[in-house]
Amino acid sequence: MNDASTIQIISLVGWLVLAGSAFASYQLSWKKGLTIALSWVAIFAFVFVIFTWAGM
Repeated sequence: MNDASTIQIISLVGWLVLAGSAFASYQLSWKKGLTIALSWVAIFAFVFVIFTWAGM
């Protein structure tokens, strides 16, 4: 592991903490938060599949 990868990991963790704190500021219930998170996962998975299929 070199210095560049260490900095990249630290910055990615920082961005994850920032995104998590922004999401937590909405003070949603666990059920609603999980529903929203799964919706975003489904959207990104759908777009990934479309672009992968279109690239064939």
